[in-house]
Amino acid sequence: MADDYQRVEAHDCPMSTCAAPAGSPCRTTKGRVAIQYHTARFRLVPQLAKALNVPVPPVRKPGTAWVELPRPAGASAEPVGHVRIGYARASTARQSLDTQLDSLHEHGITRVFSEKISTRATKRPELEKAVTLAREIRASGVRVTVVVHEHKRLGRGIDLATLAEDLKAGDIGLEFLTGELKGSHDPSGVVFTVLAALSGMEREYIRDRTLEGHESARTRGKSIGGASVTDDAMLAMALHLRGQEMSLRDIAAKLVITTGKKKGQHPSPATVMRMLREHNDQTAQAAVAGGE
Repeated sequence: MADDYQRVEAHDCPMSTCAAPAGSPCRTTKGRVAIQYHTARFRLVPQLAKALNVPVPPVRKPGTAWVELPRPAGASAEPVGHVRIGYARASTARQSLDTQLDSLHEHGITRVFSEKISTRATKRPELEKAVTLAREIRASGVRVTVVVHEHKRLGRGIDLATLAEDLKAGDIGLEFLTGELKGSHDPSGVVFTVLAALSGMEREYIRDRTLEGHESARTRGKSIGGASVTDDAMLAMALHLRGQEMSLRDIAAKLVITTGKKKGQHPSPATVMRMLREHNDQTAQAAVAGGE
């Protein structure tokens, strides 16, 4: 819609590399007006939360030198009101949610999402609903906090850190009623910063262990991985989309596997990252060889 950009620009961009204030378009790391708004920013708008990308309109002159524009009236106003949304989870059907639900109700939480699902599950429908609702309410100008009995109910390690990153992007607070992280935590606070750091450390640890395992397997003459789901056409499209500063997740959502058992499906963001990284490595090696 023609006024989508105005809805997006009603919010500051959460991306630290951009940080465009309300009223201004997003910017690139090279100080130019971006050709599309950063995902973390346009998803603050409920109507655009599921969009793959939102282009910056011609009126903002994408590609030109970025300058800060006047903030719209009321954009800097403090949030009005405060909504607390509860979440409870048990790992198995036999476990009871009563303790968590009672604790949430005792603390005045009336809107609670709950489910019985393993920590290992990659998707938690009720948690996703809670976060979606929180984003929608926050976009209306109301302060929002997701409240959980204990941080372990949200997940552990990289899962918890990734969720914290999503909440921070939406300017949504966290509150734990008990446990090691008991208390209320602002998105700009130390807990979010620590969780983000832990997320990066754990990703790096997993990557290093994986590479060590691959190298060990190669020395024993074992092949690594299954049939490739990427091809030259997919790489070309991925490079084009990367040039538009799209995230790996959004790039993956636009690509389609054309052969093999996964034909018709989208590749994972990790697959896209690996494909682009291998392309970068090959390009760098070719440049070095050409200069010799």
